Amino acid sequence: MDFSFFIHMERVDNKSSVKELYEEYIELCLIADNGGFKTIWNGEHHGMNFTISPNPFLGLIDLSHRTKNVNLGTATIVAPFWHPIKLAEESAMADIITKGKLQIGIARGAYSYEYERLGGSELDAFSAGEALREIVPAIQNLWKGNYEHNGKHWSFPKTTSSPKPYQEPHPPIWIAARDPNSHDFALKNNCNVQVTPLWLGDAEVLSLMDKFNSACQSNSHIPRPKIMLLRHTYVAETEKEILQGSQDISKFYCYFGAWFKNELPVVDGLIQELSEDEMAKIEMYSPYNMRKNQVIGTPEEVINRVKYCQELGYDEYSYWVDSCMSFEQKKKSLELFIEKVMPAFE
Repeated sequence: MDFSFFIHMERVDNKSSVKELYEEYIELCLIADNGGFKTIWNGEHHGMNFTISPNPFLGLIDLSHRTKNVNLGTATIVAPFWHPIKLAEESAMADIITKGKLQIGIARGAYSYEYERLGGSELDAFSAGEALREIVPAIQNLWKGNYEHNGKHWSFPKTTSSPKPYQEPHPPIWIAARDPNSHDFALKNNCNVQVTPLWLGDAEVLSLMDKFNSACQSNSHIPRPKIMLLRHTYVAETEKEILQGSQDISKFYCYFGAWFKNELPVVDGLIQELSEDEMAKIEMYSPYNMRKNQVIGTPEEVINRVKYCQELGYDEYSYWVDSCMSFEQKKKSLELFIEKVMPAFE
């Protein structure tokens, strides 16, 4: 099983500057690169200090000049915010600059906050799946060349991506999938699959794999693609550290839920601060549930949790570091994961 690293710059207040956050982002990515991770993933978000990444290609290109070993992936491009020609060309250019290390993860997006600002009058987070299903074959055909498109969301005359990608025939594409239709779409369009149980536990990890296996069985004539599992992960040495990590990831999901609901005021990219009492009332994100559902624990506990994922058939385990933790906590956990956990899978 391959290991990858999923990271954004993140903040819920203005105590850290973006310059400081970027320097920490780079340091963690260099640790992952030197530690044997196969890919570094970075997403796309707009107007949200909670996850700062307006164009993942920019950060990945910078990383390509600093790292030596890792592939560099978007997890994920929000498909409806892009024109197919721009996405085909910018990703091809990024593939050239990174010398063929690019992986392209694509999703429909989830935050209504972003769709209110970038989706126009026709799109929202719940109907954007149509745009995803239209843009993926469009960019694949643009990379082939001389492609004319007449769709529901985009139309354009015969066009060829300029430039074409470094990789032949193009960088691997990964589809963020949750429902069975998304898994089926990924297979039928020769794409890999990315899944995440979010705040849920091993039962959801199993359910997502069952959906993938069902899609593979329904499309048995298509070679099995790869499937990646994205999970919040925290490795610690003491019960005190584990408790703190559980509390931090609980806080992360409380803010995630607040952004998702899109009900609180946002000023300068920061959502209204949540009080301890408000967060304590959200049972599904409680520290207890995070300790139970997320991959949090001693190296031995984490090894066992990850081995369960391996036994289910996941090809890639992605360590999700966004967590409301301090940089020092993130760094120590990542180093422990590299030193104590990954050797168990060699």
